[in-house]
Amino acid sequence: MTKPYMKPIALAVSLALSLSACGKHEQAEQSAPAAASTAPATAGTTAAAPTAPKSVFDMSELDHNIQACDDFNAFVNSKWVAANPIPNDRTRWGAFDKLADDSLNTQHEIVDAAAKGAAGAKAGSIEQKIGYLYASGMDEAAIDQAGFEPIKPKLDAIAALKSGKDVAGYITNSFTQGDMQVFQFGAGADFKNAKMQIGYTQEAGLGLPTKEYYLDPKYKDIRDAYLAYIAKALTLTGVADADAKKQADQVLAFETELAKASLSPVELRDPANQYHFVSIQEANKITPHFSWEDFFKAQGVTVDKGFSLSQPKFMAEFDKLLASAPIDQWQAYLRFHAIDDSSPYLSKAFQDNKFDFYGKTLAGQPEQKPRWKRVLGGVNESMGEALGQLYVAKVFTPEAKERSKELVDNVRNALKARIENLDWMSDETKAKAIAKWNTFLPKIGYPDKWREWSGLDIKQGDYYGNVMAAAKFNYQYDLGKIGKPTDRLEWGMTPQTVNAYYNPTDNTINFPAAILQPPFFYANGDDAINYGGIGAVIGHEASHGFDDQGSQFDGEGNNVNWWTKADREKFDARTDKLVQQFNAYAPVPGKPDIHVNGKLTLGENIGDLGGLNSAYDALQLALKKNPQEASQKIDGYSEDQRFFLSWARVWRGNIRDKQLVLQINTNEHAPASLRAIGAPSNMESFAAAYQCKPGDAMVRPADKQVKIW
Repeated sequence: MTKPYMKPIALAVSLALSLSACGKHEQAEQSAPAAASTAPATAGTTAAAPTAPKSVFDMSELDHNIQACDDFNAFVNSKWVAANPIPNDRTRWGAFDKLADDSLNTQHEIVDAAAKGAAGAKAGSIEQKIGYLYASGMDEAAIDQAGFEPIKPKLDAIAALKSGKDVAGYITNSFTQGDMQVFQFGAGADFKNAKMQIGYTQEAGLGLPTKEYYLDPKYKDIRDAYLAYIAKALTLTGVADADAKKQADQVLAFETELAKASLSPVELRDPANQYHFVSIQEANKITPHFSWEDFFKAQGVTVDKGFSLSQPKFMAEFDKLLASAPIDQWQAYLRFHAIDDSSPYLSKAFQDNKFDFYGKTLAGQPEQKPRWKRVLGGVNESMGEALGQLYVAKVFTPEAKERSKELVDNVRNALKARIENLDWMSDETKAKAIAKWNTFLPKIGYPDKWREWSGLDIKQGDYYGNVMAAAKFNYQYDLGKIGKPTDRLEWGMTPQTVNAYYNPTDNTINFPAAILQPPFFYANGDDAINYGGIGAVIGHEASHGFDDQGSQFDGEGNNVNWWTKADREKFDARTDKLVQQFNAYAPVPGKPDIHVNGKLTLGENIGDLGGLNSAYDALQLALKKNPQEASQKIDGYSEDQRFFLSWARVWRGNIRDKQLVLQINTNEHAPASLRAIGAPSNMESFAAAYQCKPGDAMVRPADKQVKIW
């Protein structure tokens, strides 16, 4: 289950993950696995720069025809963007993407070697399982020959349904296989007692990005294309053209009813909409046609006092449809989603059909990624942490992990100092904020303890079967946490992910190994470059503990109010300025009516602003300890200037217009070009570094400057 409260830094959740009906199987593009640079990362050193510091920033990339004070993103990145067009198999291309894409080659080496050596590997080892899994996915001839044979039993089961009661039983049984339909279910920390894990349901079941895509007239063309996609998916399994068109209309009508009861992305950010604890008896009153006793018994789960039926309005609509929707409409809906969910693991025709809609139509991507990248995505989805274990053994040493801690501590300490010196917060609330800060748990590189995979059976030559076996295995692993203490040492991302995240329900900040490398961190780089890169990432994640969502959780991970009323009002007034700042941005070329959603992106924008300020403060403390470096220029730029250059370079990139619109509509992260300028334009230290003056575009008016943490 996708945890709604996990706060990653990276740009956008991928098309595949965002748009799959149940959030199953597909791999997130931005969180694509990554490998290390040629030298292993050793983040955290703040030692004195060498006498003749080596540049790690290509100054020829700066566009001196653009003034830094007018458009800092263009000054730093426009030449690079012009020289680095988006590859045809991508919807965007930038620092995150290049690092992830380059790094896939290292993982490719790992899985390719595992596949070649699988037969001779130790029986049941992760090397053998990964080898068989990857090899089965690369056997395109066998997959094409099988056609849709792997899902015929599922389609036959759907065809045999006679009533809403049968549908409820089918959905319940599908969950036992790790195949979630209509809604999601999984484990998570109890918002009211975060030391324990409980069960959570989450709304799902839609094939389009958000409810607006079903209801707003401006998305009619996308709905028409979606209908065509559904119909073709059905015909690929032998449904006659006329019947497929009729069933496609039924699917869209069915999903539209679910969409009306679904929450918007902004509403889903509210912790109050992520948690609704009920007993089984109370849940049954909301869904009288869906038995939760039967559901939990089938899953092998004991929920004790209850669970979180997180979006009760959606679940009530689901129940209404169980009672009122014609059985042939339910069959059309379930049949289509069985095909859609399985398409990445079926023959070429199914894969191409799914890409034509989700890739080309929605995101504007001209070509699919090569097969090895798609299969590698499936390996990461199925056995990501196991692959991570092989990954860190190859590229990230325990010594590097230890050295990374220093930079994390320095930036965290800077954030603490900023909290202590706030002039708008009372001592009472400050004390509780510091108490929360004291319980932060940084996790760096990779887990201290690896998962056990002995219960997962991976076979030669059965890609679909292997992916389904992994889905069931991972689902059962997740359910096994329910009723047990929360393990703060467990990771929500794999080590090979180019990303980082904060989790408010366990109050951890997490930095996978793959992000601890250039352009975020340079083992031999000067402090400014490292603090402007990985330092700001560290600060970003720590600041999430005090953003509009994180600030609603205490240091134990509980969703409780630790603010005075007056302090919360001051906080809201300051964050509203940030909402207004981003609401004003209209980044889609030729579409001035499409604006960034300041409320949807608020948490990430708070993270950027707090993180960049904290990293800047940490840099100043480091430079005080090393005055020689502080007064030294590299490539003609001061350390303060290089700090902001490094920050902007992290966000360099280009994005296709369709993907940009999709991101604005669905994603909590503002477009990268705006993240490069959004936080610095609120910072006096940026204006001083580049001698910007009031009235310059990169200097927000004093009454509109945002200062929070």
